[in-house]
Amino acid sequence: MPFPQTRMRRLRATRALRGLVRETEISAADFVYPMFVASGLDRREPIEAMPGIEHLSIAHAVDEVGELAALGVPAVLLFGIPASKDAEGSGAWDDEGIVQLATRAIKEAHPDTIVIADLCLCEYTDHGHCGVLRGSSVDNDATLELLARTAVSQARAGADIIAPSDMMDGRVGVIRQALDEDGLTDTPILAYSSKFASAFYGPFREAAGSTPSFGDRRGYQMDPANGAEAVRESKLDLDEGADMLMVKPALPYLDVIRRVKDETGVPLAAYNVSGEYAMVKAAAAAGYLDERATVLETLTGIRRAGADVIITYHAKDAARWLQ
Repeated sequence: MPFPQTRMRRLRATRALRGLVRETEISAADFVYPMFVASGLDRREPIEAMPGIEHLSIAHAVDEVGELAALGVPAVLLFGIPASKDAEGSGAWDDEGIVQLATRAIKEAHPDTIVIADLCLCEYTDHGHCGVLRGSSVDNDATLELLARTAVSQARAGADIIAPSDMMDGRVGVIRQALDEDGLTDTPILAYSSKFASAFYGPFREAAGSTPSFGDRRGYQMDPANGAEAVRESKLDLDEGADMLMVKPALPYLDVIRRVKDETGVPLAAYNVSGEYAMVKAAAAAGYLDERATVLETLTGIRRAGADVIITYHAKDAARWLQ
């Protein structure tokens, strides 16, 4: 018998053959594009740490969604930059708040686009933490009522999905109850279930103005060393009524994406976060990497790991490249 009998290279010889046996496909339909909508802004304002990403006025956000829809990107994730902040983050549940106003405008202009409202208080608090403070600690249970109030306000404004990212214990159950009691039983919850206390959030915190004024978030976000805990967090959120789960960040946690997907079997999102985006942009600008090839390989890897949905700042470029 000739050696070797099995030659794996036979099916790699041409682009057509490689495409025929490709195991993992990505498309624009897999992407969610995060957007920063700023109160009082009448223009696009570049975010220095995230080349190509901008603070947007509501009108420009509507235009951006139109461009995304034309590229086949089905959903956006909204982050609001309020005009003012306070200790409780009251701008988050203001029915005339920036996310609520942007949601109404986007849904009126582009009703088929899925609007996901990020639900957290950190952009709205004057201390930058994700909940109510008691001394130097975040009061988990006191924060839950404010998150529930925000979820109802966002859903009433037309948000298709509510995405709590605060990492307070029990928040999914409280939000689900509040939505149901308000007649919003059909509004799904995408829980940031495995949100790690990551160094990769730096550019986002600049963009959202949400850097804590003291301390850090390690008391409520997950330890990067823990994988089994991520599975446990995910199952608890499902028990409380989550419809979808998320792992954030994506690239350092591909193993967690796979574990959560295998253990739960529910729709799973992975957030390709700001630091991951900024690193590729910086390396490409320096000529160290081919940006297109690197981004498409990255997104394919996230999908291969088990993500059904990829939240990524690369969504617009990747959608164009995949056309």
